[in-house]
Amino acid sequence: MYVRTQHSGSPAAVDHSRDLRWRSSLFACFVVFGLSLATWVTRTPAIRDSVEASTAQMGLLLLGLSIGSMVGVLSSGPIVARVGCRPVAVAGCASITLGMAVLTVGSGLGASVGIFLGLMLFGLGMGLTEIALNIEGAAVEKALGRSVLPAMHGCFSLGTVIGAVGGILATSQDVPPQWHLLTVTVIGVVLFVWALPGLPARTGLRAAVAAQAIDGSATPATARPPAGMLQVLRRPTVITLAVLLLGMALAEGAANDWLPLIMVDGHGLDATVGSLVFTGFAVAMTVGRFTGSWFIDRYGRGPVLQVGVITAGVGIALVVFSPSPVLAGVAVLLWGLGASLGFPVVVSAAGDHPTDSAAQVSAVATAGYIAFLVGPPLLGLLGEHYGLRNAMLAVLALVVAAAVVTPRAMRTPVHDDGDAPTAYPATTPNPTQEVS
Repeated sequence: MYVRTQHSGSPAAVDHSRDLRWRSSLFACFVVFGLSLATWVTRTPAIRDSVEASTAQMGLLLLGLSIGSMVGVLSSGPIVARVGCRPVAVAGCASITLGMAVLTVGSGLGASVGIFLGLMLFGLGMGLTEIALNIEGAAVEKALGRSVLPAMHGCFSLGTVIGAVGGILATSQDVPPQWHLLTVTVIGVVLFVWALPGLPARTGLRAAVAAQAIDGSATPATARPPAGMLQVLRRPTVITLAVLLLGMALAEGAANDWLPLIMVDGHGLDATVGSLVFTGFAVAMTVGRFTGSWFIDRYGRGPVLQVGVITAGVGIALVVFSPSPVLAGVAVLLWGLGASLGFPVVVSAAGDHPTDSAAQVSAVATAGYIAFLVGPPLLGLLGEHYGLRNAMLAVLALVVAAAVVTPRAMRTPVHDDGDAPTAYPATTPNPTQEVS
């Protein structure tokens, strides 16, 4: 449900302008996330060589990203419930910036410890910030009365495209990774300084109060208090959405962390071509996310996501089994296009609840980010023993599981806590409602 919240005493035009600034701030933050992550990914071959790390050792370095991410993801939802999204986003962006700075120093010195600590700080910031900003994204959808989450995640993919192109150019020109990372760090600081003031204070708390007042009869004093993240995790609908997102997030995360090395070590391409293939993946993700809203509005969440899951599975299978590097490179486009809508569509579905939207978004997004950030290091350990291409069979298995649960997960949600079903289709926003 999409709810437009009016600020008492403010003209509607001013309120709408504030909401557009809010959306633009989210878009800018997600561009930085994608840019930073893609910069790291495209320079992993050079950074690996600088520290003389094996595949298993690279997996251990990525464990720093996983540890930081787990702490950030698991703590973000409860902190947002207490203080709102903006303070969490500010802290997360500061941690991302510090992590990129430490990565820069670690890469320049060839110090594995510095790279590990930098990834840990980067992961902490990503975990904190992306949970908070997904809650913000669900809230701004209600404020504007139209879809925002696919384009918001599209900005992440756009950032990865920009970062991947920069990585190709830097790799082809033998630019040392530390100077490349430093440049991206400065760009990120500039965009964060512009974006963060545009986020409204205490978004999560305000959204809960607004939801209680939707029908004009409930008040904060009399309405049932919104459920917490642990409470909503017991709901069958939320569990099904979380299982679906586990598979799709791992499909995206595995490509973000390992795709260049899969193409270099698994298909015999050089580092520049490996970065080019990753760029193709990022472009496919971007196209899928920026065009996805049109297909969802026309055909519905369920059919579009089902096609996407199957497409991703076909792409991953071809990358694993194809003996041709050319076919594998083309298959990467299917992988990216199919995986593109998994995260935003599932998070949007989780946000349909009239009172517990923030808690459900937090719970489902947490499951997704655990897979997105914790899965890839485990794949590195598998890759050490069986090869990176064969390690992707684990990803393929989870994508197949996601395909099985998609029809159930994408049905119009019935609230498992005893509430009535939502009165609007889950596939399209209902008209904007005013809440005074």
